[in-house]
Amino acid sequence: MFAPVASAAGRRGQASAYNQVLISTSVDGATPHQLVSLLYRSIASEIAAARGAMARGEIAEKGRAISHAARMIEEGLRAPLDVEAGGKLALDLARLYEYLVHRLTLANLKNDDAQLAECASLIDVLRDAWDGIAGLVGGVPAKEAA
Repeated sequence: MFAPVASAAGRRGQASAYNQVLISTSVDGATPHQLVSLLYRSIASEIAAARGAMARGEIAEKGRAISHAARMIEEGLRAPLDVEAGGKLALDLARLYEYLVHRLTLANLKNDDAQLAECASLIDVLRDAWDGIAGLVGGVPAKEAA
């Protein structure tokens, strides 16, 4: 009559599926500004997942989450930067994204939560600043759009 209680891994899988649907519906019709905001939120979520997995000793899940966060930074944030048109700001962001990927990699190799905490803090600052300029660029912060 009732479904069996899901294991912790099963609940994480269900939560992940829910998050994917939420992200997919948020992406449809989002402005470029909102998409970057969603990337920052997704990166923060992956770092939080990595920290939790690290605390539980789930090495494979920690590695998956860190790899996903690093890939989103590289492909979603760093790669599209135009350092020629964006000047010093774009160059500084590119260097910061490179630093974040380096720290995430070290955190993964050394199982170092302090490095993950630093990355989470930096992503939070970037996300808050990005959301703060939404009104200036015609975007709505992702948390209001969702």
